[in-house]
Amino acid sequence: MGALDGLRVLDLSRILAGPTATQLLGDFGADIIKVERPDTGDDTRGWGPPFVTDKDGQPTRESAYYLCANRNKRSIGVDIATAEGAATVRALLAHCDVMVENFKPDGLAKYGLDYASLCDEFPGLVYCSISGFGQTGPNRDKPGYDLLAQAYGGIMTLTGAPQGEPMKVAVGIADVMTGMYASNAILAALRHKDKTGEGQHIDIALVDCQIAWLINEGTNYLTSGNVPTRRGNGHPNIVPYQVFEVADGHAVVAVGNDAQFVRFCDLLGCSDLAVDPDYATNAARLVNRDTLIAILSGILIDVERDWLIGEMEARKIPGGPINDLADVFETDQVAARDMKIEMPHPVAASGKVDLIGNPVKFSKTPVTYRRAPPVCGADTDDIIKEFLNSDDI
Repeated sequence: MGALDGLRVLDLSRILAGPTATQLLGDFGADIIKVERPDTGDDTRGWGPPFVTDKDGQPTRESAYYLCANRNKRSIGVDIATAEGAATVRALLAHCDVMVENFKPDGLAKYGLDYASLCDEFPGLVYCSISGFGQTGPNRDKPGYDLLAQAYGGIMTLTGAPQGEPMKVAVGIADVMTGMYASNAILAALRHKDKTGEGQHIDIALVDCQIAWLINEGTNYLTSGNVPTRRGNGHPNIVPYQVFEVADGHAVVAVGNDAQFVRFCDLLGCSDLAVDPDYATNAARLVNRDTLIAILSGILIDVERDWLIGEMEARKIPGGPINDLADVFETDQVAARDMKIEMPHPVAASGKVDLIGNPVKFSKTPVTYRRAPPVCGADTDDIIKEFLNSDDI
């Protein structure tokens, strides 16, 4: 039995932030009912290739992008733009604890499905609205896409080569982190409901979340007044903590304190650097970053990667290889931690799909993988039969 067994969530979200939040709740045991527009469904169903292929080798409507955030859900096809569809949603809410949506602010008001229209009828409802800029503020009506959030929120000015163009993070990290914040907020609101019986409205924005996870770089600016710049793979507060080119590729060196730096210099045969006042402390190394990195780079370019990593591990100096995704999913660590999973799927040629596992390991209420990401509307009849009757809609 999952930690959230008995909790039911009505999911009107699509793309990535909302589906990430609801998939996490589903992994923890909640029953997630995904409301999709009939026939077309979640936008990301078409965000491919790659797509799952059927037994004839033809692409289906199930994209890899859609699969990444929609397991442990049931799909019901409902056109909320119709009076009947909106009534169906309201009828389903009578059986749900949480509703998640990511329409534009006030976008559901015309259907009577905004929080203000529902809160009196469903006073215990936890209603989570996800948008680009939030329900308030001068930018509330602007569209909310991950790339726009990364650009507006500053992370693109910190990512990439120092002389290169501003660079987004390779995955939709603003969406993903918004999903993480949203799931946490939902659980906190449910805790309040448990104590008081009161539901509430959660207003969460991609840009707010993006700014929140600037973390140390954001606080560096607020403390110093100095606008950070791109440092490539360098760290703003620790040196040497970056990627180095070696004789046969690249490796990560993550020296986190002065004692590790002493051992690193001893390994490379440059112990004099560890006692040089310009480099002996992390604060000094930050000031003299460019000179130190040039020296270390000149030494490491002649060192083989596996030897370096092995010697660093032996001396308890943090570092490691840079894996591509083929490497990642073949590692024994991934296998040991169940970070690659397999689930049966009705339209896949092999009868199954490979997915990324949930990283949370509970000792009492383990994560379960009960349902593969559903085909659009696959559970419509079952959901209507379970929860609704002709008097509801």
